[in-house]
Amino acid sequence: MKLRYLRPALNLPQIFLYRDPVDFRKQAHGLAVLIEQDLGHNPFSGALYAFTNRHRNKIKCVMWEDNGFVLYYKGLAEEKFKWPKASDELVSLNGEQINWLLDGYDLSLMQGHKTLHYEALC
Repeated sequence: MKLRYLRPALNLPQIFLYRDPVDFRKQAHGLAVLIEQDLGHNPFSGALYAFTNRHRNKIKCVMWEDNGFVLYYKGLAEEKFKWPKASDELVSLNGEQINWLLDGYDLSLMQGHKTLHYEALC
């Protein structure tokens, strides 16, 4: 993977993907209101929240860092992000997965082999 400098850290403790598209005129404070009112989460917890627009060609990530919000924005020139389908569930990711998403990978397809548990050989 190519080294990226302005990306979410791989060791972020909490990353959440907001599944429904949002109005991208919203800035950090408007997204923080969604985090607080729609999800019931504390936007000042330090968790990173990722949002997309209805065309799925832009991503905004917002998180509180000590004394203010950090807003990360990426807009694709072509193509779309592979976003999970909308539902009531909030998707939790790790740092590697959010970076895969930003690189254009479909997270639903990135599953390893199932774990097998055997008790005996025969």
